[in-house]
Amino acid sequence: MCKMEKFLYHRKLWEMNVKLLGESKVEKLKNSFVSRPRMSLWMIRAVTVLLLWSCFVHLMALGEMWGPRLFKGWPSCFNHNALPLSSPPVDMTSLPTKIALPPKRVYVNNGYLMVSCNGGLNQMRAAICDMVTVARYMNVTLIVPELDKTSFWNDPSEFKDIFDLDHFISSLRDEVRILKELPPRLKKRVELGVYHEMPPISWSNMSYYQNQILPLVKKHKVLHLNRTDTRLANNELPVEVQKLRCRVNFNGLKFTPQIEELGRRVVKILREKGPFLVLHLRYEMDMLAFSGCSHGCNPEEEEELTRMRYAYPWWKEKVINSELKRKDGLCPLTPEETALTLTALGIDRNVQIYIAAGEIYGGQRRMKALTDAFPNVVRKETLLEPSDLDFCRNHSSQMAALDYLVALESDIFVPTNDGNMARVVEGHRRFLGFKKTIQLNRKFLVKLIDEYTEGLLSWDVFSSSVKAFHSSRMGSPKRRLVIPNRPKEEDYFYANPHECLQLLDEPLRVI
Repeated sequence: MCKMEKFLYHRKLWEMNVKLLGESKVEKLKNSFVSRPRMSLWMIRAVTVLLLWSCFVHLMALGEMWGPRLFKGWPSCFNHNALPLSSPPVDMTSLPTKIALPPKRVYVNNGYLMVSCNGGLNQMRAAICDMVTVARYMNVTLIVPELDKTSFWNDPSEFKDIFDLDHFISSLRDEVRILKELPPRLKKRVELGVYHEMPPISWSNMSYYQNQILPLVKKHKVLHLNRTDTRLANNELPVEVQKLRCRVNFNGLKFTPQIEELGRRVVKILREKGPFLVLHLRYEMDMLAFSGCSHGCNPEEEEELTRMRYAYPWWKEKVINSELKRKDGLCPLTPEETALTLTALGIDRNVQIYIAAGEIYGGQRRMKALTDAFPNVVRKETLLEPSDLDFCRNHSSQMAALDYLVALESDIFVPTNDGNMARVVEGHRRFLGFKKTIQLNRKFLVKLIDEYTEGLLSWDVFSSSVKAFHSSRMGSPKRRLVIPNRPKEEDYFYANPHECLQLLDEPLRVI
């Protein structure tokens, strides 16, 4: 029977059935076809979609596991590096990077630690690293550190204005729990003054924090450490403690994206013109007043510096013999002494010299010797438009952060004083591959400079002596000098964190 005949036969049977059923039955039959429950149809579609998605996910998982064998040449949805072989080169720096967060460390919380940092940017930076480490080994929760707003610089910047706060919290969450503020109940207690506050002892080891500080945290629930500079020893600490200090410093503390971007722009401007040297010329008014160093200043300037020193009661040393201190190597080099030293070291006259500092005391009059010897002296203010610096103007710590970034990237870094920025940048440059940092010995230099200016030494003898003495002071690998019970005189941990660096296996030098 052909298809047409079958069709006509079935149609005739259907018409006969219709007649037998009657009109009412037909209506019900039609409705049974048309009004099938919509929910059943929706469920069928949903289950179908889920099954298809499940198959897709399993196929992609197989592709990740057996990439070389299956889906060869396919782009992976979960791996930005697995691009088609035929694709053109892609600038990965232009793509947003998604960083996997470390898993949170789970521990019984012994209480909450509040800390107030004191000093300039790099003194506070080192203190933050120490306090994160202390909090981790006491198993407490750290509240984001409060920065110093009452020092000479009077900088109102908060932590989040200088450092990437979210990165700080998330990147260290596998070590310690960090909160932006206390839980409401404890915050209320602090507002009512129901908490304990104290300065920890300087240069302490971990047993001090375990045996004396931790019981106070457990007792009071909230402990506020109101001074944090150099409160952890340089040496005789477990290696894992030292490595955590490094991790916080080199990974946990990133500057804000705005500061980092401006730093990259300054470095790019400098690089377009060739190599550059960063000179940390610590010859600002506050440093000279605090140290009592006035060599090369006129009587009016000496009087101004003395008045300033007496105006700050927390600067304990008031009567200072400037020349004696200079001969002991305890004063920053003057711009004139710096010009002689750089020339004696054989620094190219045409190299760019970026001044990483605030306003130089004495202005152009004191800078003349340096700019005459090295005409390509620049500052952030001369490289950038005024509007570029608007966000950090009158915020000394944000300005110092910009200088810090440029100093890290320089071909040579030369500090004229061994302050916190000089030492912390030196250590960071060691971590980045022992980048050249010239550690000037000021006691040796001022003696030599005086002999040269008095005509007792020829230029050749002066220059060769400076070069020979500093040939081993260029930031090359070495271990810290340890002086038991004299932490201020030994090598500073953050200037040379050798536990975190690749060094030759040699014993610590102890004197």
